[in-house]
Amino acid sequence: MIEISRVTRSYGAFKALDETSLSIREGEFFSLLGPSGCGKTTLLRMIAGFDTPTSGTISVDGQPMDGIPANRRPTNMVFQSYAIFPHLNVEQNVSYGLKRLRLNPSEEQRRVEEALAQVSLGGLGKRGATELSGGQRQRVALARALVMRPKVLLLDEPLSALDKKLREQMQVELRRLQQAVGITFILVTHDQYEALAMSDRIAVMFGGRIAQVATPKEIYQRPTNCQVADFLGGMNFVKANIVEENGSTITLDTPVFGRVKTDKPVAFARNGNAATLGIRPERLRVLWDDATDKHEVAGKVVDRHYFGEITHLVIEIPGFEKPLSVTETNNFGADDIPVGAPIRLAYDPDALVALAD
Repeated sequence: MIEISRVTRSYGAFKALDETSLSIREGEFFSLLGPSGCGKTTLLRMIAGFDTPTSGTISVDGQPMDGIPANRRPTNMVFQSYAIFPHLNVEQNVSYGLKRLRLNPSEEQRRVEEALAQVSLGGLGKRGATELSGGQRQRVALARALVMRPKVLLLDEPLSALDKKLREQMQVELRRLQQAVGITFILVTHDQYEALAMSDRIAVMFGGRIAQVATPKEIYQRPTNCQVADFLGGMNFVKANIVEENGSTITLDTPVFGRVKTDKPVAFARNGNAATLGIRPERLRVLWDDATDKHEVAGKVVDRHYFGEITHLVIEIPGFEKPLSVTETNNFGADDIPVGAPIRLAYDPDALVALAD
């Protein structure tokens, strides 16, 4: 549906995007994820037609977008601020873009009602814009975009102004809506959990470049480098020495986990014998009482953080430069482990992944 080929956007000497290439499939929910200033909103605005590439090309549904203004593109955009007209009611806000199509009144009304029903606002067409909650305003913005029947819906951090509970509810609703209407959604977000929960695929961006494109599961469990691993949730980094490289695999020695054989990252570039392994905090588990495991390490609790259903433990392990972070559910009493207590941890060697620097 969208083909982005070697797109660069420069502002003087600064490159907001640097030789970016990306293919987005028809009907998928795709997220552009990264920290502020990484270029994700710039890329979204260029797809929409609000900005122009310095070089490179963008095509939508096989048609090059060079010189085509925003209002002539088969895309529509939902902004972070929603941009709801306060002097118009819900119905008038949704029908605003339809006016240029000069539909007959009955067809216009039918399309407005259909769009409101899609976002669960049926029957609220006459309500004033100022009488709406944050979640309802967000739905009006979605309906106003969907009523134009775009091939691609562009979402610029549309949930950032909502409180945590409503934001999580709207994540579920947005995903349901995308599956129901079947068009391509492209979401810009800096929230990794939002991207993981909603997307078919994710592009992680840093400094105007795409670091990795993959499914949520792959990008979380098999990040390509340390930067991606650190940005998507917590990650423990372990120094290792290369023992052997064999095609797509690599064997490493670590101070505590011993010898580990794992997949070699695509972007891996050897620099001497030094390498880095990563393991997620939830892939380390506390061994209680007399339980044993053939893969275990011992240490001491130096800090803990309670988060309701889970506790983050910080464990000092002899032989490691930095403490390990461990995420444990509170079903078995992780929240009662005191700071200073000895502790044993089990791990799965398959959970250790080699990372490019």
